[in-house]
Amino acid sequence: MRYLDPRADLTFKRVFGEHPDLVMSLLNALLPLEPDQEIISIEYLPSEMVPDNPLRKNSIVDVRCKDKKGRLFIVEMQMIWSPEFKQRVLFNASKAYVRQLNVGEQYELLQPVYSLNLVNQVFEPELEGYYHYYRMVHEEHSDRVINGLHLVFVELPKFVPHTYKEKKMHVLWLRFLTEINEQTREVPPELLASPEIKKAVTAVEESAFTDAQLLGYEKFWDIISVEKTLYNSAERRGMQKGMEKGIQQGIQQGIEKGMQQGIEKGIQQGIEKGIEEGEKKKQHEIACNMKSLGMDPDIIAKATGLTEEEIKAL
Repeated sequence: MRYLDPRADLTFKRVFGEHPDLVMSLLNALLPLEPDQEIISIEYLPSEMVPDNPLRKNSIVDVRCKDKKGRLFIVEMQMIWSPEFKQRVLFNASKAYVRQLNVGEQYELLQPVYSLNLVNQVFEPELEGYYHYYRMVHEEHSDRVINGLHLVFVELPKFVPHTYKEKKMHVLWLRFLTEINEQTREVPPELLASPEIKKAVTAVEESAFTDAQLLGYEKFWDIISVEKTLYNSAERRGMQKGMEKGIQQGIQQGIEKGMQQGIEKGIQQGIEKGIEEGEKKKQHEIACNMKSLGMDPDIIAKATGLTEEEIKAL
């Protein structure tokens, strides 16, 4: 049996955009929900695919839904990461939060928005964990929370299960997303032991797709490869441009500093030379006066520091 990668647009939407029970299981497993907050029903909402950058217009796959309580859920598969994605996620979650109310309705009607972002790249290399949860909390008292927006980012490349026998749905879903792909020939039995994961695995079997869909699947990965290349090239050009600008600024600052130092040194030397010449002129005047009084050249030399030849030349 051959399987397709569940992170691709075609397969991700097949698994999580067509099976409410599966996206509900994923959300319950990966979102920071209390036991009494478990999602028990889901209905799909239209997706809003608004590209924030032409270089990565195809790299984001999203599924949107809400439950009977009115809570909103945004699930995104992000194939290519860049720093502005955090702001993009915050913007989309905020937009979903605001759009809940019509003009004149009460704020008490607002329900939380949960944004689950599965990222196919490492974007927090300094941090050990792969799971990052953001919400609005008091800076000094973290138990004081303003409910409304819940943003979760999962770095898939960082995920490593503690044990492959672990049966927690959190672990099983992440294993499904990171282990199942075109190279998979035999699915681990612990994954198939879960009814939800087994259903998801069946959904990504190659035989479940038409030739046209498979062609679109291959094209998706080609596009991702091109977008990644374009983004990396743009990033390298930016770094190169930054380095060149930094070098130019360094050279300019060096020149300016050198000129400033030269001017300061010239002024200092001029002052020193002026003092020296002034002192010498003064010594000559004193020597002339002493010589006119008929004093011995040896005494004049000792008094002024001039040599006998210099005294004779006066």
